[in-house]
Formats: sequence, C-alpha cells, structure tokens
Amino acid sequence: MANTKSAAKRARQTPRRTAINRRVKNKLKSALKKVRELIKIADKEKAPAALRKASSVLDKAAKTGQIHRNKVARHKSRLTRAVTALK
Repeated sequence: MANTKSAAKRARQTPRRTAINRRVKNKLKSALKKVRELIKIADKEKAPAALRKASSVLDKAAKTGQIHRNKVARHKSRLTRAVTALK
C-alpha cells in the first residue's frame, strides 16, 4: 500500500503505462519481423511497403521514448539497405 499521495498516483499510473509500453513494443517487434521475413523470401513488391510501415512504427516509438533514436536510425538503415539490395 502506498504511503503518500504521489506513491498512490504512481501505483495507479504504472499498470497503465506498462500496458501501453507493451503494446508499442509488440507492434514494433511484429513490424520488424514482417520486414525481415519479406527480405528473407526476397519479396520485391511487399518488402518496401512493410519497410515504410516499420519505419513509421519505429519513429513513433522513438518519439514517445520507447526506444532510443539512434537504435531507430540503425534499424531503419539496415532494413533499408536490405530492401534496396533486393532490387
């Protein structure tokens, strides 16, 4: 049980934030996995579209502080190089 008002507020906020963070991370992992699978099977049509979607998800995660912006840049760079290599 929380002893102070601020601790009580934190106790209320934490489950909500955890759920939001988990949702974002799962969406991010799914988007990255989809791009990697399309690269692996060399799907030239669907891979660029999946990359755009993944880039958007990555940018949103970085904007809210879910993951570091340098990590986002690294992921986007590597995936873009891989998709470009398919062509």
